[in-house]
Amino acid sequence: MTDQTLLAFDTSGPFCASALLRDGQITTRVEDMARGQGERLMVLLEDLLREQNTTWADLDVIGVGVGPGNFTGIRISVSAARGLALGLGIKAVGVSLFDTTQQLANWAQTKVPAPRDQFYMYDPDKMAAPILAQDGTGPFANAADHSVADHVAAIARIAAQRAGADTPRPAPMYVKPPDAAPPREQPPVILP
Repeated sequence: MTDQTLLAFDTSGPFCASALLRDGQITTRVEDMARGQGERLMVLLEDLLREQNTTWADLDVIGVGVGPGNFTGIRISVSAARGLALGLGIKAVGVSLFDTTQQLANWAQTKVPAPRDQFYMYDPDKMAAPILAQDGTGPFANAADHSVADHVAAIARIAAQRAGADTPRPAPMYVKPPDAAPPREQPPVILP
């Protein structure tokens, strides 16, 4: 639907990215940052809306990047999207980095950079879920071949396409468990 106004954003990497889709046109804003996305996200969104003479009340849909990516960054953007959707009474749609890479490359098989020189690889025709691989060679479209601005604009376009469908609330996409380990020490005993 080209007549809807959609705000998309992503904080799953070392950046804070946003896109506004209005009247079929997309405007993006990207700020590189290793930390501080939680403090910066809402300010960035408000700045983008103000620059485009748009208000929160004008929004019809929220689109959000759900990962894979930085554990904390994904949680920041997904929780913001769910909170905004609830507060504004509109729909929030989650879009993965695999989805945006597939759209940008026009190719179903995708790979996304992972920590420690590894890759998350996904072929929807052959795999039930993405896998973590040591070797990223092969006929896979690489998410790193596109800019963050390209990806956040693709989030907006894909969320607009999915807005009319019955989609679940956005949830973080974790390909592997977090690297954090539970504490080795026993917790203190609480006395009655």
